[in-house]
Amino acid sequence: MSNDAEVVVIGAGFAGLYMLHRLRSLGVGAHVLEAADGVGGTWHANRYPGARCDSESYYYCYSFSPELEQEWAWTERYPGQAEILSYLEHVADRFDLRRDISFSTRVTGAHRDGERWVVETDRGTWTCRFLVTAVGCLSSANVPDIPGLETFTGEWHHTGRWPADGVDVTGRRVGVVGTGSTGIQAIPVLAESAGHLTVFQRTANFSIPARNAPLPPEEAAAYKDDYAAIREVQQASTNGHPFVVSEVDVLALPDDERRDLFERAWERGGLRFRAAVRDVLTDEAVNDTASDFLRAKIHEIVDDPATAETLTPRDHPFATKRPPIDTDYFATYNRPHVSLVDVRADPIAAITPDGVRLASGAEHPLDVLVFATGFDALSGPLLRLGLRGADGQELADAWAEGAATYLGLGIAGFPNLFTITGPGSPSVLTNMPTSIEQHVDWIADLVVHLRDADLDAEPTPEAQERWAEHVREAADATLLPRAASSWYLGANVPGKPRVFLPYAGGFARYRRICDAEAEAGYPGFALRARRRAA
Repeated sequence: MSNDAEVVVIGAGFAGLYMLHRLRSLGVGAHVLEAADGVGGTWHANRYPGARCDSESYYYCYSFSPELEQEWAWTERYPGQAEILSYLEHVADRFDLRRDISFSTRVTGAHRDGERWVVETDRGTWTCRFLVTAVGCLSSANVPDIPGLETFTGEWHHTGRWPADGVDVTGRRVGVVGTGSTGIQAIPVLAESAGHLTVFQRTANFSIPARNAPLPPEEAAAYKDDYAAIREVQQASTNGHPFVVSEVDVLALPDDERRDLFERAWERGGLRFRAAVRDVLTDEAVNDTASDFLRAKIHEIVDDPATAETLTPRDHPFATKRPPIDTDYFATYNRPHVSLVDVRADPIAAITPDGVRLASGAEHPLDVLVFATGFDALSGPLLRLGLRGADGQELADAWAEGAATYLGLGIAGFPNLFTITGPGSPSVLTNMPTSIEQHVDWIADLVVHLRDADLDAEPTPEAQERWAEHVREAADATLLPRAASSWYLGANVPGKPRVFLPYAGGFARYRRICDAEAEAGYPGFALRARRRAA
């Protein structure tokens, strides 16, 4: 079966839903292909215990519809997976989006045929003039290649592929591999019902308490009354959040005032801790003050000194990895049935039929093994689509030395392919809905321009290289590249080229660059007249 659309969009999460709505509003025909059986993207797949957003609910949502802003009622400060999925299902229904979405349809390849894209799926073929990827930045699960996994007689799961009907761990021996953002969310919840929980930690991590709580109706109403101002701050901010970084020079403060400042930020909780003082990600001395405060907090919370030290990060500055927020993460290690295993000191050697064996020979018997090992981030979801450009070049070959895009929006050699929050855009360093809306609006405007002028477009190699250099410079101006094991660099995936993937120059700056590109007539793109039929 073959189908045709003016635009094919891959993915029906935050990005794909808004892309479809926006194109419709501009009179552009579009169809969405979604591998899952429903909308939601990452919030459809990530159903693991404790899955929750780290941006606050009142701004982790769309801003394109004032009516939607007013009618939806969030119930918690930090919305959980189920509530975010309900929100996206509401959006799909409210704007009648499902009629243009093919669910349970996995893209298996896409290539150029003349001036069209041919998109192959497991349920037929689609052709289109424009192809837009809305596959998310964190949707390609990274399952570590550990010998013996296939022999494990218990059950194992990756948090990014969690069964829809859940996993019963009551009274069972559970092992969790990984202590990044996902592991830090899941571990306290799993500990509540597991008979014994063993955490296998390679890298200790900083984390800030979320201070999650029900959202009082009066607070929710105040946000709704103030949405215009909230959105204005988001658009002008570094990270797409509705708060600005403090101008406090923490190095100029006496020790007691410095401590009080960080204590207030700790008690407030959440991502705003990063914004309590200026220069946290650019000045090592400033970062040291925040890092030392957080290290001391771990030792205050965790009863056993040796466990506290194992949990204390010493190999990277605060926030140079994605900074998690948590609910009782460190206190979980005070539970008598929770064990911490340092697999940097004693690495995992193999999975056995009965559990995990370490290099020392120590064995940990398990009934359930959970991999909280993250994703092949940013580039991985695009590479698995099997994209081939105008000359038949595979994207995997084009990116053999690392992902390269122009503005995170397009790829040289791949005409009329546009990537929402692709590598080289602020994406994961921001509040994602803010970046998604900016990308969708920009791509939609370009599609209309190309359609009206009967043009095709792709980034020029020169523009792409200039942007890659700028992305490198922006990262090097911060402490971020120092976290050598960060997935921002692809270091969590063996063999992946080490390239700093997101744009660290800030959302507001990036938006100005994109606006200037459009206003100048898209000079970074090769615009070509289409061949007209005789």
